[in-house]
Amino acid sequence: MSHQEGPNKYDNPQFFEKYKEMARSKYGLAGAGEWHELEKMLPDFKDKRVLDLGCGYGWHCIYAAEHGSSQVVGIDSSAKMIQVAKSKTTSPVISYHVQSIEQLAYPADSFDVVISSLAFHYVSSLDDICVKVKGCLVDGGDFVFSVENPIFTAYGTGDWYYDADGKPLHWPVDRYFEEGIRKANFLGEEVFKYHKTLSTYINTLIKHGFKITKVVEPLPEENKIASMPDEVRRPMMLLISAKL
Repeated sequence: MSHQEGPNKYDNPQFFEKYKEMARSKYGLAGAGEWHELEKMLPDFKDKRVLDLGCGYGWHCIYAAEHGSSQVVGIDSSAKMIQVAKSKTTSPVISYHVQSIEQLAYPADSFDVVISSLAFHYVSSLDDICVKVKGCLVDGGDFVFSVENPIFTAYGTGDWYYDADGKPLHWPVDRYFEEGIRKANFLGEEVFKYHKTLSTYINTLIKHGFKITKVVEPLPEENKIASMPDEVRRPMMLLISAKL
């Protein structure tokens, strides 16, 4: 995942050890709470050239390769992430590179599909992302991504407001229209993210010529809701699929 404030937080040994213990790190796509909705939004990968921005452990790259992609490129600014990603596959169609999203530079018509999972809230300018994606995606190509929901990022702490007994009272939403950097606590570490409004996500895509095909604020799977009742109280993620 791309990060802008000094060294990549995911290359911090203590932080990375904690990240390794997360469900999505241990169990891949099956451990990602949004996957049951994101999978439905992905295009047919057969014979497609795919770029994954902020690929992390490479789970989505492996999925694309397993579903017939002819070429899959995963980039991530964390060397530790790329090291793990490389260790998880021997697929000849997948290649991984230590590179930030901000450094992205591929020729026109290099890819048929661009995907990204939970990385764009680490990048300040969605405009720049759209320009770069449009620059390397074929006409009619697919662009599918997930980010932390603006309702989740607005206040910035990434946590509930609790009562005296530690019970979550409500999710704070404040400074919603004030886009920009937020300091959050993630896995016990201070991380910096960029809050953007829902209209910015949608209108920036439209401005750069993308046709939005679906917008989803995913709930947990039906059989998991009982075990995580607070997750139905506010959206944590935003999924968007678009075509060029």
